[in-house]
Amino acid sequence: MLVSAPRRRGRIAYQLTRMMVRAAGGETRRVRPRDGEIPWDDARAVILGGGEDIDPRRYREEAEVEARLDPERDALEWALLDGAVRRRLPVLGICRGAQLLNVYLGGTLFQDLRAEFPRHSPRRQLLARKHITVDARSRLHRALGATSLRVNSLHSQGIAALGRGLRVCARDHLGVVQGVERSAAPLCVGVQWHPELLPARAEQRRLFAALVRAAREGETARPSDATI
Repeated sequence: MLVSAPRRRGRIAYQLTRMMVRAAGGETRRVRPRDGEIPWDDARAVILGGGEDIDPRRYREEAEVEARLDPERDALEWALLDGAVRRRLPVLGICRGAQLLNVYLGGTLFQDLRAEFPRHSPRRQLLARKHITVDARSRLHRALGATSLRVNSLHSQGIAALGRGLRVCARDHLGVVQGVERSAAPLCVGVQWHPELLPARAEQRRLFAALVRAAREGETARPSDATI
């Protein structure tokens, strides 16, 4: 499966993602800006990794906060999502990836969560300390096997207006969106936390296992004219 990453940095996150996918029986290929053509022949699923904030112009807004942007990566992941949708490939969006999935489908972001949720902690928490609740009727719940769990928190932005066809499937105790998914097949979910950084937690391993299963189930011929 294809895993998006920044041109520089992000090596540890990619290696951990690779480890989680391999443990579930899958293989990964890193895709970065300026790497050339997207290797769709090897693609069975797409993982959009974490990283810099998304350019607000992507969701028709002006910048409200000072942030590091990566327009080249925005363009790469836009193309990855477009290709995945048209090829009916499973998708997992991680942190920034969940936000980009929402923006790609026409949604918007809160550029500063503290302005909307004053109690939102700006501290980066690598360990699973934030409590979230997962909708028991969701695909995300079926993948994780849990409705209540603790996750890490490395984000200062978050999902605001939902994109077309998305539904919220997880929130934290403040009401901040922590998970979204498409109801249409195949599996397409976005999580606001970093499951790859929590390899010791069974529910996070199950999330990658669900993606690998979805990729295997979809290895039969897919239509090339799928619509969003």
